[in-house]
Amino acid sequence: MPVVDVVNLEGKKVGQVELADSVFGAEVNRHLLHEASRWYLNGLRSGTAKTKEKSEVSGAGRKLWRQKGTGRARVGSIRSPLWRHGGTVHGPRPRSYEYALPKRCCSARCARRSPAKLAEEKLTIVDAWSLDTHKTKTLRVALDKLNAEKTALLVAYGDTRISNSPAATCKA
Repeated sequence: MPVVDVVNLEGKKVGQVELADSVFGAEVNRHLLHEASRWYLNGLRSGTAKTKEKSEVSGAGRKLWRQKGTGRARVGSIRSPLWRHGGTVHGPRPRSYEYALPKRCCSARCARRSPAKLAEEKLTIVDAWSLDTHKTKTLRVALDKLNAEKTALLVAYGDTRISNSPAATCKA
């Protein structure tokens, strides 16, 4: 079983904890982590490029002049793509970049279960989160003492109270 140090908010070691093999004993699958992160980021992406087609541009739908007898070319609408301010032919349309993870890649849950942070020694267990105030500066100082880099995931365990109000009570 993997063993990880437990530290306090000052960054000093106060104990050790053994982690479950069912969660942290697996081998790190780099390809699965890469696929899961690509899948997640593509789900967030939105294709926004769009042009107006013939039916969407402004202008009346009437026939401008009769079909025969004028000596001019036949024309049906002022919205024609051949005309100024007309619609665009085969222009870009909004699209979704989402895709389904292959079943043989298991799932995103399997990728999250991969102990990559443990292997890179970036997993920190804190014994108690007891901050003086709810200010960001206090939290930032505590995270700096814990050597948190650019991002940090904070997970609470057990019956945790965020504030005294019943609306802000949360169980993790």
